[in-house]
Amino acid sequence: MTIRLGHSPDADDAFMFWALAEGRVETPLQFEHVLRDIQTLNEWARAGKLEFTAMSVHNLAYVADRYVVLNQGGSFGDGYGPMLVAREPIPLNSLREYPIAVPGYLTSAYLALRLFLPDAKTIEMPFDAIMPAVQRGEVPVGLLIHEGQLTHRQAGLHLLLDLGVWWGEQTGGLPLPLGINAVRADLPESVQREIARAFRESIRLALENRAAAMQYAMQFGRGIDPQTADKFVGMYVNALTLEMGERGRRAIAEFLSRGAAAGITPPATVRFLD
Repeated sequence: MTIRLGHSPDADDAFMFWALAEGRVETPLQFEHVLRDIQTLNEWARAGKLEFTAMSVHNLAYVADRYVVLNQGGSFGDGYGPMLVAREPIPLNSLREYPIAVPGYLTSAYLALRLFLPDAKTIEMPFDAIMPAVQRGEVPVGLLIHEGQLTHRQAGLHLLLDLGVWWGEQTGGLPLPLGINAVRADLPESVQREIARAFRESIRLALENRAAAMQYAMQFGRGIDPQTADKFVGMYVNALTLEMGERGRRAIAEFLSRGAAAGITPPATVRFLD
C-alpha cells in the first residue's frame, strides 16, 4: 500500500523523516514523500487529500472529523515559539495600531497571535518573505516562524514578544502546540497503527543517528549554518516529538479550546491514535 506523506521542506521535518526517506525503517508500506509549505498542507487537509500529513494545530480545528492525530511528530514550543519582531522597539500595548505580517491564516502562529491580540491587523505573507519585508520597512511588524526565530537578531530586528513564552505564562507552563502529524480517519486501523509505528521508528533513528540525519536535513535549511540548523532541529524534535504524552495532548486541547471560546475556531473533538 502506498501512503502519500505530506510534510514541509524544513530542516526539522526532514530530520524526522530521514530514516523513512532513506529506507531505513522496515515496513510493508510504501511512502511517497510530498513536500509542500505548511499553508498548502493545511489547505489540502481540508479536502482530505493525503493519507498522512503534517498540519498546524490551528488547522486541526477544521479537520478533526477527517484526521486522527498521531502521538509522534508533534512540534511544541516549550518556553519558546513564534516571535513578533520589528525594526524598532514598539510597546506591546500599541501593537494593535500596526499591521502585522503573518505566515498564513491557518497556522498555529496566527491563532496564538489572535489569542494574544484579538483585534490584530494582519497581512498574510509567505513565511520566508516576512523577515525581509520587515527589514525593508514594507511592514512594521512580522510574526516569525522556523529559522527566523533564531536569526532575527543577526538581521537587525528587535524581539517584541515570544508567543511561546506568553502562552506558557497563560497556561501554567504548557508548551505551545504548533504542528502535528495525522492520518486520515478512513484508513483501516491496522494501517494507521503501522504508519504510527514506522514514523516513531523514523524519529527514534534520527535522534540516535543525529549526524547522518542532520546531514540530510541540511538540504532543507534554507542557507543557515549547521550550528543554527542543529539548534533549530533540537527545538522542535525532542522527547515531546517522540511521544507527546498527556502534557502534549493537554496543550493541544487547551489551545483549541481557547480558540473556540474566543470565536476564532469552531469547537472540535480531537481524536488521538492510542
